[in-house]
Amino acid sequence: MTPIALAIAGSDSGGGAGIQADLKTFSALGVYGASAITALTAQNTRGVQGIHDVPADFVAAQIDSVFSDLAVTAVKIGMLSQPAVIEAVAAALERHAIPRRIPVVLDPVMVATSGDRLISDDAVMLLRSRLMPLADLITPNLPEAASLLDEAPAADENGAAAQARRLVAAGAHGVLIKGGHAAGDESVDHLLTSEGLVRRFSGARHPTRNTHGTGCTLSAAVAAGLAKGLGLEAAVRAAKAYVAAAIAAADDLAIGEGHGPVHHFFAIWA
Repeated sequence: MTPIALAIAGSDSGGGAGIQADLKTFSALGVYGASAITALTAQNTRGVQGIHDVPADFVAAQIDSVFSDLAVTAVKIGMLSQPAVIEAVAAALERHAIPRRIPVVLDPVMVATSGDRLISDDAVMLLRSRLMPLADLITPNLPEAASLLDEAPAADENGAAAQARRLVAAGAHGVLIKGGHAAGDESVDHLLTSEGLVRRFSGARHPTRNTHGTGCTLSAAVAAGLAKGLGLEAAVRAAKAYVAAAIAAADDLAIGEGHGPVHHFFAIWA
């Protein structure tokens, strides 16, 4: 059976993040990608110039349409900027993904690489209370983890691991807390689950400013692995290897004047 992943996220008109990054990642990893768009952004490598939210009922209609016809094997969720959209997505998961035990990866996107905020303040806590418990894995970076916990960002690796534990205690089934915003020569991520899995992943940092869409790409790559039947740890490990290679090859591209995208098709393009 063809693995199919559904991305529920915002559109990036510049093509580096959001739905565009998700679909590129799925394609690069041999997974058929479907999409439900939650918001349109006017965006490029230099920043976000505007956001147009899709009505919640139409977000739900897109999700229902996909599930009514396609045999979805994983779901990835990205930018959800408004409470009504969060509620619509949660209800759709309860109709479709949860009864069928389809794995769900939630990337709690809050701020773009450029620093532009992508989610309203009143949506953050709803994301935590309503949607986080429905996901098999959430993939916050350090600022996003802090926002979900209403705490200051972790200052070091031990603090990040502690916040991952608190997110599991708060209802997350699995947490991959990403250390890309921390200092140091290595980027360290921590994977924890409510079933007791604890793993530490470290990797060398690549000296490039072309990291636009990194978080979207990682969560989509995890979802792709799950869609193909990998276990959670194996999916995370494969996703991290893919993203590391995409970042390492990012400077092979010349896209825009700001933070360019990672190279999703490094293994395919000459």
